[in-house]
Amino acid sequence: MTKYLVTGAAGFIARRVIEKLTSAGHQVVGVDNINDSYDVRLKQWRLNRLSAIKEFSFIKDDICRPGMFEDVARKHPDCQAVIHLAARAGVRQAVEMPDSYLQTNAAGTLNVLEWCRKMGVKKMVMASTSSIYGANPPLPTPEDADSSHPLQIYAASKKAAEVIVHTYHHLFGLDATIVRFFTVYGPAGRPDMVMFRFAQWVAEGKTVQVTGDGSQMRGFTNLEDIADGVILALKPLGYEIINLGGHETITISELLEKIEQRIGKKARVDYIPRHPADVEANWADVTKAKTLLGWQPRVGLDEGITELVNWYMEQRPWASQVLTP
Repeated sequence: MTKYLVTGAAGFIARRVIEKLTSAGHQVVGVDNINDSYDVRLKQWRLNRLSAIKEFSFIKDDICRPGMFEDVARKHPDCQAVIHLAARAGVRQAVEMPDSYLQTNAAGTLNVLEWCRKMGVKKMVMASTSSIYGANPPLPTPEDADSSHPLQIYAASKKAAEVIVHTYHHLFGLDATIVRFFTVYGPAGRPDMVMFRFAQWVAEGKTVQVTGDGSQMRGFTNLEDIADGVILALKPLGYEIINLGGHETITISELLEKIEQRIGKKARVDYIPRHPADVEANWADVTKAKTLLGWQPRVGLDEGITELVNWYMEQRPWASQVLTP
């Protein structure tokens, strides 16, 4: 049995990672400040699921608060590894509040790393993003593609975090694996992501906003596959950056059609201008994940979309009220 610290514990991916770790017999200490970066009803739903797990302990706090990790160290001095999933996420909101993104994603990561150094924690897995590859990456995109020209503050802050992690690996021998996620979807996902928005907008008869002409392509990755990849990345690797991405790509227009079919309603569509931070295509080369982790995505898009829509319809009394910015 291992005791893990998971930051961002009320997050979309963290909830499933924690469920998988505890079901395997491990203990998890979760930290989250439950901020209002998006509708907190989703975060509370996830925490309610986790609260019934006896192997899970929750601390409501902010990784950017001075002294937070000293409190964690006093209460839980025996954590053996950290899965760092806490972040300010999302492309568009980062333009409006760049200071918050840099503070959480860069300075917050530094606080995690200092806790690792002081407590002798030897393993870290940190979430990063495919947004880091910029405007015109090769497709499918390998980890050695250029990541020095991000298009927005979110990706830039994640690049900063990656560099800081490498420094702690070099100076202090921290075994660190950075996993770059490609467009994750699944039940209880973020409401600013396209899958949740489309499901709600179609089900509730709202106008569906599609940026551009809907031809942009995404390699969606199911939550189950992502959670499995995060846990596999806990193995000793030195310092590695590894893509975790879906094996099927689809255009935004094709995605909308699939959601319409499952809900049984036709959407009213409003085509709006593309955001300058949006990329035309997103598709991961996961050769490295297969080689180093023995990982490959298994959940097909049709199965995953059906699961997400079914979850939304089951939770519709409150999910229909969630704000979708």
